[in-house]
Amino acid sequence: MVTHNDSEVELTEEEFNEIISNGHKLVVADFFAEWCFPCIAMSPIIEELAESHSMKEVKFVKINADDNPNLSQKYKISSIPCLVIFKKAKEVGRIAGGQAKEVLEEKIKGFL
Repeated sequence: MVTHNDSEVELTEEEFNEIISNGHKLVVADFFAEWCFPCIAMSPIIEELAESHSMKEVKFVKINADDNPNLSQKYKISSIPCLVIFKKAKEVGRIAGGQAKEVLEEKIKGFL
């Protein structure tokens, strides 16, 4: 899935590995599944954040947990939706479950 400004993209494992090691200030990986209702509900909120000016330093990516079992296992994704936050290619935090836009934005900004 690509948003209008190309800031939220569904990735393969290879593309994901390249992006998190690419020096983005912060990468937020949205682990989701197409059958997951909370994931579907969160998707427009994450897209809105990805397009917002306040998140311009953050790269948002989507990882389909079903299509990328190796990544899901590597990062021990046990429930979805799960946002895994990376800084300098290292995991620095997680946000699990459905969240309000304001709550997500505040939590993500805390990692900048």
